Amino acid sequence: MRLRVNIFYFVVAAFFISVSMFTGGCAQIGLPAGGPKDSIAPKLVKASPVEGSRNVSTNKISFEFDEYIDIQDLSQNLIISPLQNKNPSITANPRSITLKFRDTLLPNTTYTINFGDAVRDINESNILKNLSYTFSTGNTLDSSTISGKVIIAETGNVDSTLIVMLYRDAVDSTVTKKKPNYIAKLKNDGSFEFKNLPATDFKIYALKDGDGGKTYNSTSELFAFADTDISAAKNESITLFAYAEKKEESSNTNTVATSKKAIDKKLRYTTNIGATKDLLEPIELRFNNALALFDSTKMYIVDTFYKKINGVKYAIDSNAKIITISTKWQAEQPLILIIDTTAAKDSTGLKIVKNDTIRFTTKRMEDYGKLILRFKELDLKKSPVLQFLSGEEVKFSYVLTKSEWTNNLFPPGEYGIRILYDDDKNGKWTAGDYKNKRQPEKAVTLPQKLSVKADWDNERDINL
Repeated sequence: MRLRVNIFYFVVAAFFISVSMFTGGCAQIGLPAGGPKDSIAPKLVKASPVEGSRNVSTNKISFEFDEYIDIQDLSQNLIISPLQNKNPSITANPRSITLKFRDTLLPNTTYTINFGDAVRDINESNILKNLSYTFSTGNTLDSSTISGKVIIAETGNVDSTLIVMLYRDAVDSTVTKKKPNYIAKLKNDGSFEFKNLPATDFKIYALKDGDGGKTYNSTSELFAFADTDISAAKNESITLFAYAEKKEESSNTNTVATSKKAIDKKLRYTTNIGATKDLLEPIELRFNNALALFDSTKMYIVDTFYKKINGVKYAIDSNAKIITISTKWQAEQPLILIIDTTAAKDSTGLKIVKNDTIRFTTKRMEDYGKLILRFKELDLKKSPVLQFLSGEEVKFSYVLTKSEWTNNLFPPGEYGIRILYDDDKNGKWTAGDYKNKRQPEKAVTLPQKLSVKADWDNERDINL
């Protein structure tokens, strides 16, 4: 019986495929199923040359494991430092991996090979996390480190898909033209660490590398830079603040709108007026076509006695499609918006089809909550701005001039809270500018959500 089993495994092993290129995918190795579930990751039992070897001249490194292995997502996991111009070739056998450099190894240089989470066992995919191997082509192993964290400047959150890049003997423009000498991936908390570095100075950057080129070539990519070089000799730690200088443009097309405009013979609009009118927001009239003429004297708000409301302001947006009507709305007031046919006209001469009369009543004071926020450790010298978020959208924004902020008329709902340190005092977040060496403005998003209830005194102490 034992002889038959041995022959069976010998035949299965004979079918294993052992070659997998780094750029071409991963090695898949199969074994017969059965037996108790395996929960232990593979172990590295031998490396050749041995870990930490010096004066290495061979371009081939082999690794042996205590069980059958599988390699997954090698192109996303494998990091070789210093970075290679040509991807190495990878050969996988049932219990081993052989890596062969296709770049010439540099003299007196410490190399680190990190497989990330690529190596796992064949049966249960138990991951051998962060398998790392170091050797030197010189007499010594470099041991300096650089560590830190990358934070998204606009939100104070982290994005672990960014990479951190080190450049040696570089000028400011190098990051836009050449690949870095060293790269590191971020952990889930945004932290990073470079090990086994030479004791020298580096330029350091972070990048969301959308095209995989490992160069900063798009101002819509998340990017971060340090104001000065960082010293590996001092084992320094640094925090980088990432920003996108320009927002990615929407892929919207105006094809549908253009087609609709061509066949539409009437000038139409919609409003944001519901059964009750919000006290805090203006009325909006959204037109289907851009307006060539808007006459605010032909559009007015009156009370139920048809007396005009004073202090009403009218504005039209830059696209000439949205008219806003604002005033200091009084609570529980019945009102009428009257729109004459001659109030607006588009470029083709189309006017509003008929006079319109829209009746509405403003909301009650009880429909809103009172909100009191008391901030501790708030640095008023940094021009803080209080922002209320719905998802990632900033719904309301207020400049803070003291540590306690009160609003007696706040819309109920669930909000995120963010503090923006508004360096240029323009009331909104300003991105960085690498060309002019300007860092982005920084913000802190608080982890706790804020729930505001209507007709309620809502109070919160906030520690920054």
